[in-house]
Amino acid sequence: MRGEEAVSPRLVPLRLAGGMWEGLWEGADPPRLVASHTGIPLPPPEAAETEGGWLVRLRLPVELIAEGVQTVVIADAGTGGTLARITLVAGEVLADDLRAEIDLLRAELDMLKRAFRRHCLETGGA
Repeated sequence: MRGEEAVSPRLVPLRLAGGMWEGLWEGADPPRLVASHTGIPLPPPEAAETEGGWLVRLRLPVELIAEGVQTVVIADAGTGGTLARITLVAGEVLADDLRAEIDLLRAELDMLKRAFRRHCLETGGA
């Protein structure tokens, strides 16, 4: 990327179709990503270099399709920071998306708890 202004890498959602989520990683280096559902790791997203970055693809397991709101979090493997969320709503039609917001908050809280515990282990503060 000589002569170009450095851009902070980011993951831009593109589409969800046929159980496959796709996004564009806008960064020079390949992304190091992890995916999880309710704190449980999923198979990692795949990345293939393309014009403008890296095409990221995550096959959503059929087991995720269930009544209610299901949220998959895609995060940076190094920092644990959330880069994208995939929310699936099935079953009863929701009057509003409050349940989806609560599910996202739970996923964020789980991520923060894991990061805090890892920090305590690394720094020796229990």
